[in-house]
Amino acid sequence: MTLADTQDLSKAGAGDLAAALARREVSAVELFEAAVERIERLDGPINAVVVRDFDRAHGAAKAADAALARGERQPLLGVPMTVKEAFNVAGLPTTWGSLSNRDWVAPADAVGVARLKAAGAVILGKTNVPPFLADWQSANPVYGRTNNPLDLTRSPGGSSGGSAAALAAGMVPLEFGSDIGGSIRVPSAFCGVYGHKPSYGLIPTRGHAPPGIDGVSPALGVVGPMARSAADLALALDILAGPETDEAVGYGVHLPAPRHARLADYRVLMLDEHPLAPVDSEIRGALDRLARDLETEGPTVARSSDLLPDLAAAHGAYVTLLMTTVSRGGPPPPNLISAHGWMDALDAQLAVRRRWAALFEAFDVVIAPVLGVVAFPHIEEGEWGKRTLTLDGAQVSFGDQLAWPGLATLPNLPATAMPIGTTAGGLPIGVQIIGPYLEDRTTISFAGLLERR
Repeated sequence: MTLADTQDLSKAGAGDLAAALARREVSAVELFEAAVERIERLDGPINAVVVRDFDRAHGAAKAADAALARGERQPLLGVPMTVKEAFNVAGLPTTWGSLSNRDWVAPADAVGVARLKAAGAVILGKTNVPPFLADWQSANPVYGRTNNPLDLTRSPGGSSGGSAAALAAGMVPLEFGSDIGGSIRVPSAFCGVYGHKPSYGLIPTRGHAPPGIDGVSPALGVVGPMARSAADLALALDILAGPETDEAVGYGVHLPAPRHARLADYRVLMLDEHPLAPVDSEIRGALDRLARDLETEGPTVARSSDLLPDLAAAHGAYVTLLMTTVSRGGPPPPNLISAHGWMDALDAQLAVRRRWAALFEAFDVVIAPVLGVVAFPHIEEGEWGKRTLTLDGAQVSFGDQLAWPGLATLPNLPATAMPIGTTAGGLPIGVQIIGPYLEDRTTISFAGLLERR
């Protein structure tokens, strides 16, 4: 087992492991055993991998070894990973963190899960979420609370918090999450890993819905990969992207190449202020250092632009669409909008999308905070309206921070989250790299260029 003898498998990437498997330097069963050992040894206080499917995963690993021996090759053949609890995995429960769903077992895989399996991934189990994915924490009455592996007293983020925690703790090299209010980006930032919120509609969402619901994809919501490197995000995106079978009859996906191959050729807009959501001084400082570093390395860097949409007005449209979408199936909210109100909100969304498209004629990427705070201590208060966050020693509104994830969510844009430093206390500082619609390769590639600096 050459790779295992010379490299810490808890730090190896999915692509590196797939290459080592293809070279027969390590077996899929050995990788399975190493991942299970790490989960069983480390996960007690973290509580990230809450649904474990080790018996079937062992069988999948043995099947992968047999396929490799026959000369078969797939992008993830034999690579162990986990997926967010909200995805259907045939034969496993899908609860969305709700006691009312704890006995529901998925009859079939979600589209994304099926694609990962077809690419050879060995699914070890599922990672924790908050109830109905509605929090930047990951605690629920079914599986309990997930803690940030970098500081157990703090949130790993949500709703893909278990996913980010499993990555940060070295349990798995790859995860599959979802995002409508920062649910990939916030956990990535809190745990110091990488996550990609794809362009809306790029990856099918079927099989990612509360039990018993199988309808249209929700407005704004996307599903996407999480990893410990930009390269693994690109690898997973290639596997996951593209229309479902019935739509593929008429069209496919042909994402454009990254806008540039060199960091020096990029035109970058740095954004560290929002009229509705303050940003901690340590995060602003990290963004400023990054901007100054980039300025010395060649990219054109701007600190403001009149091409940006009205961020406050855009956030109002985002909240309207978001709250209407996530309240479906529950008690009608007090501000329930009419069908014509919904269409008006979609018109407002389109106007913002057009404004961003014009901005990306002048810039290639926008770098912004994921949230205005880093990983915060666990909050017991259940109502968002009663919660506060400590920012530079002052108490600020918890919910106002939705403005930062909403930047990319409302206009359906790709956004790649990555770490750029740490606070004085050692907590990760993450940013989101926002790019033009369907230019997902640009944001991931730019993150990779920053990663290799």
